[in-house]
Amino acid sequence: EQFNVTSYGATAVAIITFEAFAGMWINAFIVSVICMAWVKKKTLNSNEKILLFLGCSRFWFLCFSWVYSFFSIIYPDYFYVHPTYTLIVSIQSFLECSNLCVSAFLCVFYCIKIANFRNSFFIYLKVKIDNMVPWLLLGSVLFSLVIGILVSNFVNKPHCNNSTSQGNFSKVSIRMDKHFLTIFFIYGFEFITSFMAVISSALLLLFSLWRHKHNMQTNSMKDLSMDAHIKAMKSILSFFIMYSINFVCLILNMVYATEKGSPVIFLIHVFLYTFTVVHPLILIFSNPKLEKSMLRILACVKCKVCMR
Repeated sequence: EQFNVTSYGATAVAIITFEAFAGMWINAFIVSVICMAWVKKKTLNSNEKILLFLGCSRFWFLCFSWVYSFFSIIYPDYFYVHPTYTLIVSIQSFLECSNLCVSAFLCVFYCIKIANFRNSFFIYLKVKIDNMVPWLLLGSVLFSLVIGILVSNFVNKPHCNNSTSQGNFSKVSIRMDKHFLTIFFIYGFEFITSFMAVISSALLLLFSLWRHKHNMQTNSMKDLSMDAHIKAMKSILSFFIMYSINFVCLILNMVYATEKGSPVIFLIHVFLYTFTVVHPLILIFSNPKLEKSMLRILACVKCKVCMR
């Protein structure tokens, strides 16, 4: 069977490809800068470890998401052949869960490092957080692996006792639609857990910022940690917006999941790819080392363009 792609499908693939490759380039830039710093210093601080892990997970997540979108639009029939669909969706779920967990952990890390509270447990976390980072990253990988296995199990069920002949493609697709509710329940658990961590971090940091501002007005003295609070709040607010959009997209995806070629599904993918591009840019320009490297590259590109 020859593939037949409509103008809508071609436009969707073109836009998604552009956003996905832009996101992959930006995250690859973050990973390369941190790796070069790692080679020079022979060590990484906790923030760099989290950004390195986040950049890697987002890079591969965008790769597999693009593969998923490309084949589901251009080759929708062959995409459901076992084990192609199961393998791609399982890996994508693993990387997406890893991305969400590490993103939420980055917010919590900023909150613990910058916020000031006199609670003994909070002080203990502030002292021990650097030693806990590798173990928490490992925990996020194991948790993501469990989610990937669960998704693989539910997606694989419709293929049981079904041949891969062309006459069975539509039957497999219909049976897979019946498992969407369970899969989206797993995704919902990921989003809600991460979203609650982001909201809690934002509220705690906002309360700490308010206390700092109040103490500065009362004591009539400057506090250097005010700038750190504001920068961290900007990063966490960007996470908050991203997770809000993702949660809304999850709800819409559940509503329109069975409608093949729906424009709403296309818009959902566009928004998801957009925030995976925009948020790394926010992280770059909130980190002096990454920002300096990015500006140096942009300056070199500008010089070459002017020379031409």
